[in-house]
Amino acid sequence: MILASLPAKRLLLALAVIAGGAWLRLHGSSHHIPASYIHYGYWALWAALVYFLVALLLRSRPQNQILFVAALVCVLVEVSKLSHTPALDVFRLTPVGAWLLGKVFSYWNFLAYGAGLAAAFGLDALFAGNFIKKSRGRRR
Repeated sequence: MILASLPAKRLLLALAVIAGGAWLRLHGSSHHIPASYIHYGYWALWAALVYFLVALLLRSRPQNQILFVAALVCVLVEVSKLSHTPALDVFRLTPVGAWLLGKVFSYWNFLAYGAGLAAAFGLDALFAGNFIKKSRGRRR
């Protein structure tokens, strides 16, 4: 079965996160979701997507290393918002640049990233079977 492999599950989760982020951005306000929930929810989903993409790239690494690399990517992207060069500012004004890098630095985004990374880590552990303890018979 194709969905039995962990990379297939991670890809499916990444696609679900993309769909959730797109729905939140496009339809969140029409469903009367507060703007702050949309903003920080979007960044939490973005961090979860970063986790799953890093997990797909670093398949053989343990989950704690994947989490570390994903967190590092999130921190570097957020800190890069403090750097303003003409080319980078022009790129940030494009839809792709705004989606990849964002526009404005905010310490609150770190909290959103942490929530998204924690959720992604938990889902990844669940789908990898790390939360299920296997019975090894009676211990003596």
